[in-house]
Amino acid sequence: MKVNVLSRVVVTLLVSGLLMIGTSTRTNAQENSNKQQSKQGRKAAEQQAAQQQADQKQANKQQRKQQAQQPPQANQQEQRNQQQNQAAQQQANKQHGNQQAQAAQQQQQNQQQSQAAQKQADKQQRHQQNQAAAQNQVTQNQAARQQRQQQQTQQGANQRQSNERQQQLVAQQQQRQTQYRQQVSDQQRLSQERAAQFQQQRRMAQYRYQQQYYLRLRQIRLQEMRSYNYNHNSYFYAAPNYRYSRGGSYYETNQYGANLLRQAVNYGYEQGFRSGQADRQDRWNSSYQDSFAYQDANYGYSGYYVDQDDYNYYFREGFRRGYEDGYDSRYHYGSYSSGRYAILSTVLLGILNLESLR
Repeated sequence: MKVNVLSRVVVTLLVSGLLMIGTSTRTNAQENSNKQQSKQGRKAAEQQAAQQQADQKQANKQQRKQQAQQPPQANQQEQRNQQQNQAAQQQANKQHGNQQAQAAQQQQQNQQQSQAAQKQADKQQRHQQNQAAAQNQVTQNQAARQQRQQQQTQQGANQRQSNERQQQLVAQQQQRQTQYRQQVSDQQRLSQERAAQFQQQRRMAQYRYQQQYYLRLRQIRLQEMRSYNYNHNSYFYAAPNYRYSRGGSYYETNQYGANLLRQAVNYGYEQGFRSGQADRQDRWNSSYQDSFAYQDANYGYSGYYVDQDDYNYYFREGFRRGYEDGYDSRYHYGSYSSGRYAILSTVLLGILNLESLR
């Protein structure tokens, strides 16, 4: 009933407010009339609300009177019902609490079991990892030991191969020297024969050049033989690092052999230039093949590092070019500096055609 009264009051107030807003634009006389009406409406609403409150109080009073007139048995029964309900509610709350405690205990037990299982699993995992690490270490140690054994075996094989190669090179060098020494007497005999021939032909410039050539040839050979030592020569320990071709075949040599081949070409050019110059001074026909130095081709060679045939070949290649420059009094293949004749580097590379193996 109170709600209805309040609703009516609210509705009345809203209606009055709307009436006041709607009539705000009218004339002053009309505004005064509306204010009077609104005041009367509020008064009527207040009276109606007061009447509703009074009616509600009266209804509540009658209800309490009726309850007081009820028999004691009904009140006692109601009290017992309330007590039973309260006891039942307490029992239910107690059971609910017990259930919650049991659930919490069960959850704690489950967590403990899960933690124990996790610890056991972690322990087994660490044990397996330790075993795997130990096994890997054993495997690595075995692999390292096998690798060291293989390396030692390979080193031993390489050492044996190196020793065998050194022995082969030493034997080869000794054989080269033996063959070259056997030719020394032939060189001397041929030099004497050609010297007599030059004197008969009155080729005195060529005669003097040949005498200088042979004298210098003997000096270089003796100097090499005195200073050579098999035990301290790095040639026998250096691996081949160059390849060159001659006559359709390929040959390998190390740095010492490559240097000797370069020396052969340069010595050949120098001696060829001097021989060609001598023939021009003697007014003799150009013929480098008739020169004693070209036929000998051992100037600067003492039987070391490369075969004699290879040295002779590259000496003659340089000699032919030097002879042409000397006879024609030009420097097409070489140059002259500080009293020495030397072949051009481009020509030298074209003659040797050395290829690096590394």
